[in-house]
Amino acid sequence: MSRKEAYGYAVARIRAMEHRLLDAAAFARLLEAEDSASVLKILGETSYAPMLTSLSGDGAFDKILEAALHETYEEMASFVPDKELIDLLRLPYDFSNAKVMLKSLFSVRSGGKKRWDLLSSLASYPVDKLITDIEGEEYRLLPFGLSTLYPKCIALWEQSRDALETERLLDIQMFAEMRRIAEGLAVAEVTEWVRARIDGENLRTLLRLKRFGFDAARAAAFMHDGGKIDKTILSAMIAEPFETWGRIVDFSDYSKLLVESGAAAGFSEIIMDFEKKYDDFCLDLAAASKYSPDSPCNVIAYLWSKELEVKNIRMILVSKSASGEKESVRRLLRHVS
Repeated sequence: MSRKEAYGYAVARIRAMEHRLLDAAAFARLLEAEDSASVLKILGETSYAPMLTSLSGDGAFDKILEAALHETYEEMASFVPDKELIDLLRLPYDFSNAKVMLKSLFSVRSGGKKRWDLLSSLASYPVDKLITDIEGEEYRLLPFGLSTLYPKCIALWEQSRDALETERLLDIQMFAEMRRIAEGLAVAEVTEWVRARIDGENLRTLLRLKRFGFDAARAAAFMHDGGKIDKTILSAMIAEPFETWGRIVDFSDYSKLLVESGAAAGFSEIIMDFEKKYDDFCLDLAAASKYSPDSPCNVIAYLWSKELEVKNIRMILVSKSASGEKESVRRLLRHVS
């Protein structure tokens, strides 16, 4: 079977899976639910039902959502020709797990406890193997360039106690791996999607750094290579009023998103609004491939849709648990009309 034929089959499978995704009507019901228990009851009428029957106890809904997402990744991996496409979406979980392991190590060496409960099963590298490799100091077995970076981060922390710098190095490596995977696949739409993600993450990071008063020189170190917006332009933007950011990058797809986010009431709201628009933009970009019955980007579109669905459900559940304002949550839902 040729690669084109293989993706024709994969896309047909994805089309059959799309009916499992929650639609706007389902989210309307979840928003109107009285409490988190009512939300879970409604989810019991959907594709989340099997997870609801098998998991219970403290933090149950997080386990339910992680299990549902894990099942989706595993199912997709069973028929997608290029497993690297799955890795692109799972990579943030791999690097998040690396951060958790580092923080646990730093905590133990400072007299605290391990927090392996924060490790995610959504990573492509199995959690039990990650623990075994790191506990046994078999760092050479770690994937995605972590074999050399992980011990480097330990050495850095031992010298400076700077956990933020270790996180920065891991983020740099993560985006470098995303670029490497995309380039290896040699699919133009996938490469464009990765570049868009890098630009979006750079802008999101820049917003947070501006909130904490970083200057251009400090911000530059947190910008990642590989996007369409030059890092020097980005780092210089931090000194400018947010209202001007959209005009500064008017050559970019993110210009409109920045302008629209500027209408939010305060800086915290601007950050949340931009993050929502960024998530939606990444989905719209990948979803353009749906008109091509054999485009590999259909894989990204479905997985990103599932990621956003889970994010939406989690926001609703957290809001119900805290008796939050329904309309505030509604404004933050990703890709729900």
